[in-house]
Amino acid sequence: MENVYLIMILALFLLAVTDLAVGVSNDAVNFLNSAVGSKVASFRTILIVASIGVAIGAIFSNGLMEVARKGIFNPSGFTFDQIMVIFMAVMLTDVLLLDVFNSLGLPTSTTVSIVFELLGAAVAVACLKLLQSGSAISNLGSYINTEKAIRIISGIFLSILVAFVIGAIVQYLSRLVFTFDFKKKAKRYGGLFGGIAIASITYFILIKGIKGVSFINKGFLDWVADNTVTIILVSLVFWTLVSHTLITVFKQNIFRIIILIGTFALALAFAGNDLVNFIGVPIAAYQSYEMWEVSGQVASQFGMSGLSAKIATPTYLLVAAGIIMIITLWLSKKARTVMYTEINLARSGDGSEKFTPNFISRAVVRTWLALSYAVGSIIPKKTQVSVNQRFYKSVAIQKQTQDVAAFDMVRAATNLMVASILISIATSMGLPLSTTYVSFMVAMGSSLADRAWDRESAVYRVAGVINVIGGWFVTALVAFSAAALFACIIFYFGIYAVLSLFVLAFLLIIRSSRKHKKKIAEQAALDKHYKKEDIITIREILNESTTNIIKVIENISNIYTKVINNLGLRELNKLKKNRKRLKKLEIELDELKSNVFYFVRQLDDSSVKASEFYILVIDNLEDMVQSISNIAKSSYSHVNNQPQ
Repeated sequence: MENVYLIMILALFLLAVTDLAVGVSNDAVNFLNSAVGSKVASFRTILIVASIGVAIGAIFSNGLMEVARKGIFNPSGFTFDQIMVIFMAVMLTDVLLLDVFNSLGLPTSTTVSIVFELLGAAVAVACLKLLQSGSAISNLGSYINTEKAIRIISGIFLSILVAFVIGAIVQYLSRLVFTFDFKKKAKRYGGLFGGIAIASITYFILIKGIKGVSFINKGFLDWVADNTVTIILVSLVFWTLVSHTLITVFKQNIFRIIILIGTFALALAFAGNDLVNFIGVPIAAYQSYEMWEVSGQVASQFGMSGLSAKIATPTYLLVAAGIIMIITLWLSKKARTVMYTEINLARSGDGSEKFTPNFISRAVVRTWLALSYAVGSIIPKKTQVSVNQRFYKSVAIQKQTQDVAAFDMVRAATNLMVASILISIATSMGLPLSTTYVSFMVAMGSSLADRAWDRESAVYRVAGVINVIGGWFVTALVAFSAAALFACIIFYFGIYAVLSLFVLAFLLIIRSSRKHKKKIAEQAALDKHYKKEDIITIREILNESTTNIIKVIENISNIYTKVINNLGLRELNKLKKNRKRLKKLEIELDELKSNVFYFVRQLDDSSVKASEFYILVIDNLEDMVQSISNIAKSSYSHVNNQPQ
């Protein structure tokens, strides 16, 4: 029996390594998106800054891992064998769930996933235990830390609305002060803004970043908590003077400094406090095993009340976790997919949209426009003109920022500053929240306030936000249900279920990675093919159009040949595959059609004929694709309707 639990411990640590990789791939968006979106430095430099923050945060991480051991359930209510069932179900669910979100390119909360997985697995095992003993289900409350679980969940979801509103307000005020010509305004207001931003980030590091650092004396943390106002005021004055000196004497871009410091701070806090989401469960399982092994009792009779005590995590495990996190940060392609989803939703300017509008997004936009008109009728015209001038982008600024960055440094600095402040306040008040939710919603609120969502793009962006938020609620539901299901399977089938689910999880992850790699390659080829940013002359329009025509006609020809051959041979399955290939061709054409406006807009007045030619080409391509689509569908229906 001891060997069985050793196998489970080994499986849990292998899952932990995988969980670190998939978890960092999703959470990297929290501290990378502002720096990458504003292109404050090269991607390599940004990764170096973030890696330093991750390394320091992981090495000096919270060694207690409270949530995994006793935050959601009462360990004294379970025996060792039941605890192992819970932990195994949680890790299997977490790895698969986070990998799915990474593949979809959607940010989710690793905190929410681990909380609901622990809750689901614990509830399932507790119910099974009550049923076996003949006790009433009403006794479930004695096994679950209900009050703390509700507090964690409510705090996390409350942060969604708060972060969005505060992010919008602060960004609106920041833009009124700096306008889009922020480099000139920085000489006047940059020192104070830098002081506020860096002071808030400094306080964030003191409150959130080093909160669980094992070697920090509790007296120091108590002193920080007792002298909050003094620390903030002294820090504000100090950093304001430093920022002003950097701007006036050393001619430095204070926004770049704020963004890099903020990136470091969020990476530090992520590694220092969210590490429990990835390795807390395996470490708790290993510590449980050590307690049971020493006891000499049967696994089904050894109670786990010992998990309620404070047990430090070995430093070498934290160092190993930090190394894995940094390697993942540099190598993970899925991290970039998740990151660019958020950047794309927050970007200023034009471009292809990832999400499709729905009735909810249209209703939200229409309601917002109606409210805007109502408010506009109250505000004096002079005030409206004055405000609009602060949000005006001159032609020179548009040329400087076009295709350079998704948003400017003012918005990036605001995102990091507001996220740091909100997380610091919540942590100091003992309120749990999700760094993912805060970071994402602040970015969405600031992009709305910055007028990055215009009449054309608003429905797409709102649809994207709704999809992401909807995914968060799905995370909670799926995490709870899947962990409960896995716990039931492992509870009844033991080690056989563990090995089967373990193999299944890794096969699904390998399959997911292959599909994602293929998807990235196809998107890269598509981006290379439709390089709308580079086309500015008639000759380039002609060359690009010729390339597009050749590619589409080649695809049509290939599909047409296969349809005719498969029709003659009555190959129903192959005809079905041809219809799937046609869908990919239609997606390529839709991408090309969606870019017509951006192609044409970049041409000068002397290139009207080129724009007319390009639109005509798109119309012809659309007719050709529609024709071959009708042929393929008719052929499939004909063969499908005939007896085999």
